[in-house]
Amino acid sequence: MSLKIIFMGTPEFAVPALKELIREKFDIVHVYTQPPKKSNRGLKIEKKPIHVEAEKNNLNIHHPSSLKNEQELNFFRKINPDLVIVVAYGQIIPENFLSLSKKGFINIHASLLPHWRGAAPIQRSIMNGDQFTGVSIMKIQKGLDTGPVMLSEKVEINHKSNYGSLSEQLSVLGSKLIIKAINLINEDKAKFVEQDHTKATHAKKITHEDEEINWNNDAKKIVQQINALNPSPGAFFKFKNEKIKIWSAVVTDQKGKVGTTLNENLLIACKDYAIQVLEIQRPGKKIQKVKEFLLGYKIPKASQLL
Repeated sequence: MSLKIIFMGTPEFAVPALKELIREKFDIVHVYTQPPKKSNRGLKIEKKPIHVEAEKNNLNIHHPSSLKNEQELNFFRKINPDLVIVVAYGQIIPENFLSLSKKGFINIHASLLPHWRGAAPIQRSIMNGDQFTGVSIMKIQKGLDTGPVMLSEKVEINHKSNYGSLSEQLSVLGSKLIIKAINLINEDKAKFVEQDHTKATHAKKITHEDEEINWNNDAKKIVQQINALNPSPGAFFKFKNEKIKIWSAVVTDQKGKVGTTLNENLLIACKDYAIQVLEIQRPGKKIQKVKEFLLGYKIPKASQLL
């Protein structure tokens, strides 16, 4: 039997999964995504990556600003799906929708549940210095990311991993796992296992406070923060009233007064050791290698950074 599938997703992370469903010729009857919005400069209306991908493939697209009304509930009910695949949709799905899919709502979550439930699992796992993360295929229930897990697979986080590279790796892994999951569901062979809720951790949304570097932290923790926020939104420090973002850095064995530059090349002392900045950016400028950056912008030795 060919399952009637609704796909719900929005950012780039969701695109490999949609592509894989299309490649496998599943019957995608509707694609839900977030509405187009004005760009940062306020002139151009930008469609979300899933919207663009769905258009390329002539799929039916629906982008309500909210699901919390009777009109949307009836619209969904009329589609009458067998299965709903959710990948970073960007809205909490109301509980009264969850009974409208015969075989449930299945989610690709970018962590090894029950660890890092919530909005920013990839960033929080890097910030936390985890050695591993992964992807979980789970059934959506009322509680946030609390549903039983069907499949999972882990990947290593190394010192070069950042939010961008790990997100890409996990999205591809998730796209492969979701095909396996759909086939098992279609054959009535899917087995869902309850999470151990006593081991749950929560990945709260990234806020402005997460972006500012505190030099009183250990060097390793600061490099993890930088990696977790690359390529968005970036970790910054303040110098001469400017917010300067660091995009790449490594821990060294040098030590010094916390928050000061130890040489002319942006070796910066943290609580224990110093970090060597590798890539950096001033507001409104392009990202530069540190040597190139310092040719046009001096931060002398012994400067105190905030």
